[in-house]
This record gives sequence, C-alpha cells and structure tokens, in this order.
Amino acid sequence: MKGFNLSDWALNHRSLVWYFMLVFVVAGIFSYLNLGREEDPNFTIKTMIIQANWPGASVKETVQQVTDRIEKKLEEFDSLDYTKSVTTAGQTVIFVNLKDTTKARDVVPNWLQVRNMVNDIKAQFPQGVQGPFFNDRFGDVYGNIYAFTADGLTPRQLRDYVEDVRTKILTVPNAGKVDLVGAQDEAIYLEFSTRQIAALGLNQQQIVASLQAQNAITPSGVIQSGPERISVRVGGQFASEESLRAINLRVNDRFFRLSDVATITRGYADPPTALFRFNSQDAIGLAIGMKPNANLLKFGEALHEEMDKVLAYLPVGVGVH
Repeated sequence: MKGFNLSDWALNHRSLVWYFMLVFVVAGIFSYLNLGREEDPNFTIKTMIIQANWPGASVKETVQQVTDRIEKKLEEFDSLDYTKSVTTAGQTVIFVNLKDTTKARDVVPNWLQVRNMVNDIKAQFPQGVQGPFFNDRFGDVYGNIYAFTADGLTPRQLRDYVEDVRTKILTVPNAGKVDLVGAQDEAIYLEFSTRQIAALGLNQQQIVASLQAQNAITPSGVIQSGPERISVRVGGQFASEESLRAINLRVNDRFFRLSDVATITRGYADPPTALFRFNSQDAIGLAIGMKPNANLLKFGEALHEEMDKVLAYLPVGVGVH
C-alpha cells in the first residue's frame, strides 16, 4: 500500500499550491505593514510601592503601628514573593514584590487585590496617619520628553502654560500617558512670632485649631420656600494668602488678626519632590508616551505637527527644547 506523498501531491496540484503561496505572501505583507512600531516597548515590573506618613511619630511607633500591620496583612496574599520596607520617623515605604511565576496579564488584578487588602485595615491605623498611597506605574515608557524653560515668568506661570500644552497633546491620535516632570507645588507658609503669641497669652495649637474651624466646610442647613428648597452655604474658606491676612480669629473670646501673630508668605514646597533642569536652568519636563501597539512613525509626525501649533501661541520667554 503506497503512503501519502506530499511532494507528489503538490506537483499534481500546482495551481492550488500557487494560490496558497500568493495568499500567504499577501497576508504576510499586510500583517507587516500593520505591525505596531514602538521605539521603547512597555514591560511589566512586578513591584509596587506602598507609602504612609504619620507626622510626629517615632521610628518605633511607625514600625509597630503602620509597617508591621501592612506587612502582616500582605502575608495572606497568595502571589506575594516578599516585602521590603524602609521606615523613618513618621514615614514608611514598603516594596511589594510578586512571584516570578506571575503572568503579565495577572499583575494589574493582583495590584488591585493588594489595594483592597490594605484598605481593609486602614481603620486600624492610629489617628493622624496619612495614606497609605500606592504606586505601581513603573513600566510606563516615554518616547518624547520636552523641556520648557521660562525667562521672566514665575514657575507657577510656566506650569500653567505647560498644563495647557499637555491638554492639547492629549488630543493627538494614539497619545498615551502625558505627565509633567519637575513641576513644583505651591504652598502658603505661616511663620509664627513666639513673642507676639506670648504677649497675647495664646499658644500655637489654639491658633491652628481656630484656623481649621474657620476653613471647615460644614452643612449650614436649607430654607424651604413652598416648592423650592434652597441650600445655605457659609463662606469664609481660605482662597489665597490675602484672605489669610484679613482673617479675624477668635481665641478665648478675644478677636485678633492672624497677621498680628504670623508672617504669611506664598512659596513652593521645600524640599521639592522632584527637580528638572535643562542646560543648568530650571525647567518643567513634559513626558509623552504612546498607546500600546500604535505606530511610532505616524504618532511622531502627528506629535511634531501639534507641537508646531503649540509653539505659535506660547509667549515670548517660554522656550521649548
């Protein structure tokens, strides 16, 4: 009995073989032309950072009341490989690492489970603990980073312009994550005069408590007028440093201006959380990523076209590099 001979079959069916060869060639060319092109492909990092702050606490208190509770809860997590923590006075940072056998598609659901587990014990933390905060976005890749510098503008003004640029960049087809790098957060500082506080017979805690009460948002009731129901809101929240200077505080049935006991100034967070510099000059970076499986060449052309439009409306003094 003669077996099946593939070569003999192909020679006897040449037309069908040529047909399949042409179909495969066309399909291959079509697939190649539609392949995603990324200069820096995304990759999965199986590590999450959990951070919590407890201002005023010692290292021992932070370890016992915050760090240990989080790590013991995470021991119940099936995909956990190990945890590593760094605890200082008033702050804890915990690194959560998944097992190497964890598949990439399962990483995001695992991080969601970690968040739920830690949030379940949040009520057990002492009063005053801030957080916990989670960070698992280590695999983001930015193919383009622009540096914005300013001559004659404040960092706040430059940040506003960069925020406007970010909004426009997000409209570019296939634009992914767009983040600001090195933007400084504004802060209002109160520098109390111990001499003035002592002369008025006050203490700093009383003043802070009065400020918190003044700035609180609380329900003020409603007015029922026939079929209409009108909500009543009481103003007085602080909107700027000028509103703080003009505020009258009541402590121990005495009224005084906050500016009588404190110097009020607007500045930036010190120390800064991150800095971005270009050619030894302070700048704000705009990091632009692309959506997965998109075409880098087409995205780059659309991005450059949009940036040309952006440069046309930026004021004199703002440089883009």
